[in-house]
Amino acid sequence: MGAIGYLAASVPLRLASAGSVVALPILAVERLGDVAVGGLLVAASLGPSVLAAPLVGAVLDSSSRPGRWVAASGMVTAAAFAMTAFIGSIPLPAIFAVLVLAGTASPFYMGGLSSFVAGAIPDVRRAFAYDALSYNVAAVAGPAIVALIAVFLPAQSALAVLAAAAAFGPLALRGLRLHPHARARGSLWQAVKAGLHRIVSHRPLAVVTASSTFTQLGQGGLAIAAVALSIERVGSPSEGAMVVTAFAVGSLLGALLETARPARGRPNMVMMTGFLATGLLTVAAAFDIGTAWTVVAIGLSGLFTASTSAAMLFLRNLHSPSHLKSQIFTVSAGFRASASAAGAALAGSATGWGGAVTVAAVGIVWIASAALMGAYPKGED
Repeated sequence: MGAIGYLAASVPLRLASAGSVVALPILAVERLGDVAVGGLLVAASLGPSVLAAPLVGAVLDSSSRPGRWVAASGMVTAAAFAMTAFIGSIPLPAIFAVLVLAGTASPFYMGGLSSFVAGAIPDVRRAFAYDALSYNVAAVAGPAIVALIAVFLPAQSALAVLAAAAAFGPLALRGLRLHPHARARGSLWQAVKAGLHRIVSHRPLAVVTASSTFTQLGQGGLAIAAVALSIERVGSPSEGAMVVTAFAVGSLLGALLETARPARGRPNMVMMTGFLATGLLTVAAAFDIGTAWTVVAIGLSGLFTASTSAAMLFLRNLHSPSHLKSQIFTVSAGFRASASAAGAALAGSATGWGGAVTVAAVGIVWIASAALMGAYPKGED
């Protein structure tokens, strides 16, 4: 099945997760008249992934049939979203419970599935380019599908579509062979400790993890910063969505280019230069030269995110022992998700400084991430 099979299995699962971040607040407003509950629903569906990631990774590393675990996680997500569509009819505590289960299952198809892509696609560099494409397509298509459905139909319909997407992923997995990793001896708890120790003590992996996690403070804060910039310049948040869309489109185009022609430079240098380019272009977008300038600069900044993601995944794979590979992938993905959430919170607290300053700060975070890659040891890629 190769690349097509991998995309068919991974994109629907990740699309469902990305779309739910938009669908759940809309559903809460429509059914309960309370957007605050929507925020809590999103937190319930995303928060557990960080805590579950080490154990999920250890389970995948120890399994002789990892595909079954990934498929089961997709069905749990599908069932949770299908039940959530009936919020208001089903008691709220039950809805929170199933969303927590979905959040606990999500590391299986986020970082966990990424740890097997090199075995599904022969060319390792191209394999991680396709994985980056999978994430980018899901990040763009998930919210876009929800937004389109919400124009014509109730948010319940959007949740039903996301549930169907999550259920389709496991079906596609049946045609994709996930080769098990070399299993470690000892208990799951010993495996968890060994994986966390590897992440923090192995210098090349620690640098890649720290730098790529730090970028998510900036990426997580971009949407808030863009809205603040729009309010500052035109008096309304309308242009903020245009800026965020430009970044998403740039990222998707970059992912398509990366799969067609993967970057062949040293992966650590691809990360460093890509982070630097994204940061400099984001800082440039903060200058008040007109809306077109801001949109183009942010769109160009997004072009570099796929090559850096592919290089990051390649290095993560390179420095992960086979018996700890899934765990390192899931934990690292959890770190990035947490940093993205923290970035949104920090950007929200920084908007008092003004939109332009907040956007520039987002760019500086990316530049700092590039500087962190300077600590990557020579000859380790």
